[in-house]
Amino acid sequence: MIHYRHGVAGEPVTVFVPETDGDLRTFMDWARSQPVLALDTETTGLDIYADGYRLRTVQFGTPHEAWVIHYERGGRFVEAANYVLQRCPRFLIHNAPFDWLVLDRHTPVSLESLAPRTTDTKIKATLIDPRQPQEGGIGTGLKPLSAHYVDPTAPDTQGDLTAVFRSLGLTKKTGWAGIPLTHPTYNLYAGLDVILTARLNPYLDAEHERLGVRPALLQYEHEIAAMCAHMQRAGLVLDLDYVDTLRRMLRDEESKYLEAAARWGVDSVNSGAQVAEALLAMGERLTERTDGGALKVDKAVLMPLADLDRDWNRVGAREPNPLAEAVLRAKRAGKWVTAYADKFAANVDPSGRIHPTINTLQARTGRMSITGDFAAQTLPSSDWMIRRAILSDEPSHVFGSVDFQAIEMRVLAALANVKRMREGFVNGGDDFDIHMYTAQLIKGEAATQKDRKVFKGAGFGKVYGGGITTISRQTGASEAEIARAVAEYDRVFPEIKRASSKWQREARATGLVTVSVTGRRLPLDRHRTYAVVNYQCQSAARDVLGQAMLNMRDAGLLQFMKLPIHDEIVFSAPKSDVQDVAREFEKCMTMDLFGVPVVADADIGGRSWGSLYGADY
Repeated sequence: MIHYRHGVAGEPVTVFVPETDGDLRTFMDWARSQPVLALDTETTGLDIYADGYRLRTVQFGTPHEAWVIHYERGGRFVEAANYVLQRCPRFLIHNAPFDWLVLDRHTPVSLESLAPRTTDTKIKATLIDPRQPQEGGIGTGLKPLSAHYVDPTAPDTQGDLTAVFRSLGLTKKTGWAGIPLTHPTYNLYAGLDVILTARLNPYLDAEHERLGVRPALLQYEHEIAAMCAHMQRAGLVLDLDYVDTLRRMLRDEESKYLEAAARWGVDSVNSGAQVAEALLAMGERLTERTDGGALKVDKAVLMPLADLDRDWNRVGAREPNPLAEAVLRAKRAGKWVTAYADKFAANVDPSGRIHPTINTLQARTGRMSITGDFAAQTLPSSDWMIRRAILSDEPSHVFGSVDFQAIEMRVLAALANVKRMREGFVNGGDDFDIHMYTAQLIKGEAATQKDRKVFKGAGFGKVYGGGITTISRQTGASEAEIARAVAEYDRVFPEIKRASSKWQREARATGLVTVSVTGRRLPLDRHRTYAVVNYQCQSAARDVLGQAMLNMRDAGLLQFMKLPIHDEIVFSAPKSDVQDVAREFEKCMTMDLFGVPVVADADIGGRSWGSLYGADY
């Protein structure tokens, strides 16, 4: 038996590394007496579904000792680890979905078996404070949390490992697969992580008790995490022939627009100075500057000059500037080929699927995001080109999506008790359009589509905290028009300003933390307390989606679910049953929020996800 002595918070701890059958029997005897164990894995990297990916160690721990089992050695080591994985009543895991999926893929212990027995200390910590250190929070990683709660002098074993990798001629990427299984720093790192997780948990429990974090919210987040891990495991089928075509198309498009930009004197579209100089020479007026004093020519500046909205549709507010459009399209094509097409080709698993990571608590408000193989939520809502690469699960299946109707405005109406807005949602019928309704309240029955667009911008400015300049850019209306629209919005819906003032007062009384309707703690930035409306609405909308997802699971729809994106669920179902499946999805997303009806619409496409956006397949 190899063992390492160490100190944590002034107390001795021991990391055991079994070598013989007798050592493994001692480990199993120890594990049988433990009602709860911290659990972690070491692997060859982060891409769980890559060809050749390996599970190297599985480690179990309590506050005073850890056992690192060399799973990679096979035989009795595998049997001992599996025995404990199958029989331990309760596990503590930091960032559980990763280890769930690793163990689901490489051991006999399934996601469905592990998830109900797991408490995720990362979820617990996020419900206390979701901010990262750069935002003024503790952070949600194990190391910063351990330094804050457990032991300020806790060693940075990951930093030590990086130095070991270099000494062995390995990189940070190749080190996890290449470091010898018996290396002392590697085993100490593995063991200390479970000891720190076990020690962290009671501190988080105490904070939950002190702050009044609802146990139901903690349980709910674990259930959402398990559902999203299920979707990640299932993955998305790629059309590999189309991916090859897409890579060529995007590179050709990038070259085309780089040449167009060069004709206006811009040799590098990434040179802000060149782009600004050329735009000024064309007669454009640039006024905003970076912190360093340079003229801004970022996407927010260029989109209005190119007469494009955030979904890359024509606004119709001006003649498009050809250089601004060339710079935007060249950059987009270059980004898409590296962020999507090349990544698809590099990360496809042996079965032809990619497995995007769904981060269930990514934003401060609890909003989810998708990373890894496919950052789907960053695609514009009007695009089909990238989505065309994703196919339904079987040739006999088709894609569908179900999306809430105007969820942001419905949530705002419910939370702020906006009387006239609530009346519109309650009495407006199936075809109710909140933005035209608002325009008609203010401008009368003769309100135009342009009026609708302006007041839609003003409404989203309320929800998302956008200023006059931002809304003007997005709508193509002048800042004066937007300023008048916002003032009119406040006149017909006065409850919004009152709710904002109330929420800000409450937050100032509780250390600049506003608490959502579901009990989620949302820290505000001192210089941006006005964002409280955005935080309240975005958080509530996320939890409306979360409740809908639980409804879907209970209705037996999880097998069809592919991704949650913003306020939408993307699904794949047999073509013969898709109408019935779509109706069930709609039913699961239909509910009452404090007297405001929440409803959803399903859309059914063809074999590719892109068919929902105009692709012909």
